[in-house]
Amino acid sequence: MSPSEPRPTDTRIKRITAKDVAEQVGMSKWTVLRAFTDGASIAPEVRDRIRQTATAMGFTPNLLARSLATRSTRLIALVVDELGNYNQLRVLSEATRQIQARGYSTLLLNISAEYSPAEAVRLADQFQVDGLVFLGTTLKRELIELAQRIKHIPLVVILRNSGQADIPFVSTDGYAAGAEIANLFLDEGYRRIGYMAGPMSERTELRRLEGFRDRLSACGVPLSKVLEASHYRRSEGMQTLLRYLEETPREGRLEALFCENDILAIGAMDALVATHSQRKMAIVGFDDIELASSPSYELTTFRQPIEHLVSEAIRRIIDPDAESLGSLMAPGTIVLRSSHRRNPPA
Repeated sequence: MSPSEPRPTDTRIKRITAKDVAEQVGMSKWTVLRAFTDGASIAPEVRDRIRQTATAMGFTPNLLARSLATRSTRLIALVVDELGNYNQLRVLSEATRQIQARGYSTLLLNISAEYSPAEAVRLADQFQVDGLVFLGTTLKRELIELAQRIKHIPLVVILRNSGQADIPFVSTDGYAAGAEIANLFLDEGYRRIGYMAGPMSERTELRRLEGFRDRLSACGVPLSKVLEASHYRRSEGMQTLLRYLEETPREGRLEALFCENDILAIGAMDALVATHSQRKMAIVGFDDIELASSPSYELTTFRQPIEHLVSEAIRRIIDPDAESLGSLMAPGTIVLRSSHRRNPPA
């Protein structure tokens, strides 16, 4: 390049640092950093002045650097294994909303056949997350053992019991919910009553079947049939009930069926439509997903207090008294529509 030629302009914008803000306000860099650290000792008027100046200058704190100084990444990992599950998506949305509202960020770890629980937990450990929230459908032994070995990462299970005394969980009381739905069917006068479950490995610790069966038995009505779907999908709910209808004479079929979640229930209702058997079998689901209220289904279901459960799960990770909180079982609510009746009112 000849001396007469203009030098290329550096178009990169210089990042404003805490040091720059400190020079502008006439304070130390550490005072500036305290102004952006929750709970730090600093006078409110000083903090406000620093933050106003920083905003005007375009300064944003370096979270990575702050995490090194505070030994807290303010990062919470959400471990899921069923992103196609409508209810899991709703819980995931609520969890990210609440975590971000508390000034934390989220790391999503999606367990699959190609990405094992071991890899997920190791990655969470490498990122030095402040906690793990497990909201998948299958709490595998491998994940439990890894979480127990990595003692410094708090783990809480949401929407199902952990089955482990040292792993806290936050869940709807599935046993009580099952009993409540049994009462609903008994009040309608049904006596041939069944249950549609998901895969055996995935329904452990839900306790819905146990509460349902025990309440029926206490009232002198045996649980007539347990149908098992191979997956929590609409198509599996439909095919499972279709097989049952094909194998069972009409006069001996179930009068009422409690499905372990809404998507299985919706599949079961589709099977009734496909065989022109609408209103020949009462159907109740669990979760109250958006599709449940569709005029095509009018599904009676059991609503979990998702916002409350998510809040309690996060509390068990980030609150100072987290270790003393233990597990939580919360009540839910039956949402009455028309699918639990053979002949709903017009």
